[in-house]
Amino acid sequence: MERDTPATYPPLDTLKRVADDVWIVDGPTILFGPPLLKMPFSTRMTVIRIGSDLLVHSPTRLTPELKRSVEGLGRPRWVIGPNRIHYWWIPDWHNAFTDTEVYLAPRIREQAGSRIDFDCQALDRDRGYPWDSSVATLPVEGSYMTEVVFFHRRSRTLVVTDLIENFEPHKLHSVFMRWLTRLGCAQDPNGSMPRDMRASYRNKARLRFAVESMIDWNPERIILAHGRWYDCNGTDELRRAFRWLLR
Repeated sequence: MERDTPATYPPLDTLKRVADDVWIVDGPTILFGPPLLKMPFSTRMTVIRIGSDLLVHSPTRLTPELKRSVEGLGRPRWVIGPNRIHYWWIPDWHNAFTDTEVYLAPRIREQAGSRIDFDCQALDRDRGYPWDSSVATLPVEGSYMTEVVFFHRRSRTLVVTDLIENFEPHKLHSVFMRWLTRLGCAQDPNGSMPRDMRASYRNKARLRFAVESMIDWNPERIILAHGRWYDCNGTDELRRAFRWLLR
């Protein structure tokens, strides 16, 4: 399932500082999609430090070296599965850090089956979490999946997963994949919500409200799971990525 390919963002499995108390980790690629159209998706985790505790968003592959580095930042307290297809490495982190609380977006258990067979908390509302004072939480509801996004207030960092995908053409291994991501509205520098995902968000008024809420946060940067993330002009990138919806 997991691979190290040119589509990744090395060095892999390594903490990279983004802002005060915010780091990313770029992981291996995973193959995802229909049987005959599977393509390599780069993976990315975000770590946010709140006091001496860590919020681990969409965890990637856990190596011994990464475990030691994370422990050097603080105590992993909350592990986040932000949507139904971002759960694969959660059991590894749960086993390595046994006192963490795992929070799962709706339908992850349905998707994961027996892979997640331990107690978890529901990630299905916009407040009432132990990180509320530092990080805002916003569920974005769709018919196929709900993605939960986060905003670290002090650094003005917005963390999404699949709501925006931004694949760089030179990192894709075939002309077909470059064509597919361009057709799907998920190619750098014009990454956005993929075209097929847009169709699953049938209530466009609800989606528009969520996007406008994110714009109101006025993010400086946007971290996303797949492709190049935005290290500046975050609010402008949000408006660009969702102009198909906002207009």
